[in-house]
Amino acid sequence: MKNSANIVVKSMQPRPAVTVGSFCARPVSPGLRSFFSALWIHEMPLDRAPPIIVAPDGTIDLQWIDGILRIAGPDKEANTEIMPAGATVIGFRFRPAAAAAWLRIPANELVGKRPALEHLWGSKATRLANQIWKSQKGGKTVAAIEAVLAEHAADGPTDAAMSAAYALIEAGPPPEVPLIPWLARSLAMSERTLRRRFDESYGYGPKTLERILRYQRFLRLSRTSQSSTAVTAAEVGYSDQAHLVRESKRLTGVTPKEYRRIEFSEL
Repeated sequence: MKNSANIVVKSMQPRPAVTVGSFCARPVSPGLRSFFSALWIHEMPLDRAPPIIVAPDGTIDLQWIDGILRIAGPDKEANTEIMPAGATVIGFRFRPAAAAAWLRIPANELVGKRPALEHLWGSKATRLANQIWKSQKGGKTVAAIEAVLAEHAADGPTDAAMSAAYALIEAGPPPEVPLIPWLARSLAMSERTLRRRFDESYGYGPKTLERILRYQRFLRLSRTSQSSTAVTAAEVGYSDQAHLVRESKRLTGVTPKEYRRIEFSEL
């Protein structure tokens, strides 16, 4: 799952998605690995499900919710979603730059949206969902979805250059080297072409992806590190703690301290 969240301290306050209900992930079946990196299952609490904060993470997901296929992402800012109590969301995470090829639609047309696949593909998506329903045996929904998706692989390959661009941004340019010119040189394309290709593959430009991936690195490290917030911020590339706070508000709607507080508070 993937409207900035107005955080207030109360029993049904918005919470980070992975802290609500039960969440698990695993690799997809071999027939899907050209386009998808992981499969995840998110089960909402049976008694109540608070609003969920979904922070941008640089990915796009195909999701199955109560018999409907939908697309989640890409996001440039936090989204809040309200899921029914007891709902189960089965998600397939696209590999970097793979969603546009599989969906046959530029990623910049999906930014911040949660469209049903039927709105993009029409009757083809309806047939796909019906086939999944008919393929379920003994409640094995995940296996049915994987099998049906494997039969509907995209015609063309993923964008290898844009996939490489993702890895380059994760690694980061050399110190004091501007990101855009460095990427353009590394990928042997003009800056104009680079930006256009990023819009098509990710929904936004390289600098936005860089900010999102850096904040995700901070969140991962802060969950396990015993270092102070300032030290952790410096380790992932923020110029100072104020820089981190600005980016956190931009991407989640709250400060890192507020985010961590609600992440570990009780439902």
